Amino acid sequence: MTTQIVERPHGRHAAPYRPEDDHPATPAPTGRTGWAPRVWAVTRIALGFIFLWAFLDKTFGLGFSTPAQNAWINGGNPTAGYLGGVEGPFSGMFHAMAGNPVVNVLFMAGLLGVGLALILGIGMRVAAVAGALMMVFMWMASLPMTSNPVIDDHLIYALVLVGLAAAKAGDTYGLGRAWGRTALVRNQPWLH
Repeated sequence: MTTQIVERPHGRHAAPYRPEDDHPATPAPTGRTGWAPRVWAVTRIALGFIFLWAFLDKTFGLGFSTPAQNAWINGGNPTAGYLGGVEGPFSGMFHAMAGNPVVNVLFMAGLLGVGLALILGIGMRVAAVAGALMMVFMWMASLPMTSNPVIDDHLIYALVLVGLAAAKAGDTYGLGRAWGRTALVRNQPWLH
């Protein structure tokens, strides 16, 4: 290891010595400056819309994935079709859950809650955990996969959800900062 000697100008033209000259400021953490927060924010909103759209389509039967006659408000069952058709190592568990009213409510509440939290930028930690858990269950229901033996879009969504929370993506184009200043969140930081 070599030591670098830096000569400072002296005399009447020398700038006064400042200790910070020896230790330059630490740069801002990567991902929190420039365009990265905006990209994370747009990703957050887009992913939130995916969750919210699934809720709306299953609730009202908008005709995209759910026909009107199968809408939840018309007595349809949001989990029966998907979970009832699962084949693979966890099929028994998912078949037992298919059509259960409690599972239906939890699934639909998860879609709505995660979607709104992501779009608004609040409760990002809770949304990341709940959404990632939903995605891991959907990944398990997809096994065995045909195009890739391990990774599919559900696991990628789960990772993105965790990344959004870690990057504090709700602070940009969202209500995350204001949400974090509320007494509720200051007393219960896990709600941030």
